[in-house]
Amino acid sequence: MSSYQANTSGDSSVAHQVSLTGVVERITFHSEESGYTVARLQAPRARELTTIVGNFANIQAGQTLQLQGTWKEHLQYGQQFQVIKYSETKPATLTGIEKYLGSGLIKGVGPVTAKRIVAHFALDTLEIIEQDSDRLIEVPGIGKKRVKMIQRAWVEQKAIKEVMLFLQSHGVSTTYAVKIFKQYGDKSIEIVTNNPYQLSEDIFGIGFLTADLIARNLGIDPASTFRYRAGIKHVLGEAAEDGHCFLPQPELLTAATTKLTTDVNGDLGVVGSIDSTEHEVTIQFDNREVIYDYADLNEVGLAWSISIHKSQGSEYPVVILPLYMQHYLLLSRNLVYTGLTRAKKLAIVVGSNKAIGLAVRQDRMGKRYTRLPARLGGNVVSTIDLKIYK
Repeated sequence: MSSYQANTSGDSSVAHQVSLTGVVERITFHSEESGYTVARLQAPRARELTTIVGNFANIQAGQTLQLQGTWKEHLQYGQQFQVIKYSETKPATLTGIEKYLGSGLIKGVGPVTAKRIVAHFALDTLEIIEQDSDRLIEVPGIGKKRVKMIQRAWVEQKAIKEVMLFLQSHGVSTTYAVKIFKQYGDKSIEIVTNNPYQLSEDIFGIGFLTADLIARNLGIDPASTFRYRAGIKHVLGEAAEDGHCFLPQPELLTAATTKLTTDVNGDLGVVGSIDSTEHEVTIQFDNREVIYDYADLNEVGLAWSISIHKSQGSEYPVVILPLYMQHYLLLSRNLVYTGLTRAKKLAIVVGSNKAIGLAVRQDRMGKRYTRLPARLGGNVVSTIDLKIYK
């Protein structure tokens, strides 16, 4: 049996998780890139098919799945089962095995060939393919060339499952795991084990913070040269986003040291469930679910608020912006403007008139490292003044 975590869209990590078991009847939609899937499941004793939604590395009609998730009501498509975790079990019936093999999962085996194989080996079919596949030659209509094709396809499917199990066991979401396998194939485990920071360079959506979390789960030495290089690149990337074309070496070293010696996770998540029996807490982040043992809860803390800097690029229905003189060094017009414009519907400013007035009047000049004067033929100046307007 193979177990995986399926990333889902929406807030499906909250309580009231239930279990559902059934056979995949058909695939309505499947993204090869992300693994996002909409499928129809036949549950035992159910008169109608159930719509399941989640991220699956490799899903085919005929698979028997044990699902864990929540029921959701879609405005257009009605009731759906949002999958949070799933495990695949071998089909237990002849019909199930036949449908599983003939679904297109194994190259070289269609519905007709699958029927012949199951008719010959019965309930031992999957074990024969796994352990003694040369015996497939016994099946009428299957020659040596077809046997080799089936063997290769079975090995490929097994490799996918091994990679998925490895990545999932180290906290990698199904969404990222699919991308990793698409990028590296059967070399995925080797590359991720040797240098997980390579992911931040090769795979869109995986940055330094995610790669660093994977590295920690793998037990990579925090003093690894790979980590230092990736951290420096990350700091330079952040500086570029702030308008810099370069950073002086002292500032680069200071920023990189700070980044590499502090908690680099920084993600915001919601506590989905607390299992007092297994001593585990499940936290749903933006696109992945992470399970923490009670002993590891020192790695997370309650997030009572979020800084304006971290909120850049995001929007929220309601923003509460506290402005007080205790933080007068941070008060500036551009930060207030950025904070207020994060609100979609309502922005509430809490604080003193003095602090608000100071923030509005404080139109600070920002420094950007660009080498622009030198490029324009003037004197070499390390920085230029940049005024920020509304």
